[in-house]
Amino acid sequence: MWLKSSAFGDGTAIPRRFTGEGGDVSPPLDWDDAPSGTRSFVVLCDDPDAPSGTWHHWAAYDIPPGCKSLSDGAAEQAARQGFQQALNDFGRSGYGGPYPPRSDGPHHYRFRLLAVSAGHLKVRKDPTCQQVEREARSHMLAEVVLTGLYER
Repeated sequence: MWLKSSAFGDGTAIPRRFTGEGGDVSPPLDWDDAPSGTRSFVVLCDDPDAPSGTWHHWAAYDIPPGCKSLSDGAAEQAARQGFQQALNDFGRSGYGGPYPPRSDGPHHYRFRLLAVSAGHLKVRKDPTCQQVEREARSHMLAEVVLTGLYER
């Protein structure tokens, strides 16, 4: 399984449009070669370099198994595209773009795609990103990571 973005490459800078300083728009993501038995996908985005510990920016889940991409801004159209979103560490549902402290150096934003054997994750209403990840990992078949960098 692989994961890429037309907006940035692995280990390269995330364009401002996809950050909290820009449009706060979720970036385009493409993937393929999911393992047999995949019944849905989960997309997670977090910042392990945050001063207070890992900061969770996004969890999109129950993405249909036939889906092989999310267009830029997909987080704003989740219901229409047939997936759910968790509460991020900004306290809202959906995508919250990179917004590290000024002069903190580059932070590594991990966009992770999980292929899972469950069609729908059994999580409470309005779950957190951590709750979605925990449930997804209990059904995980494969995981790939795309890392983007951002600093202010």
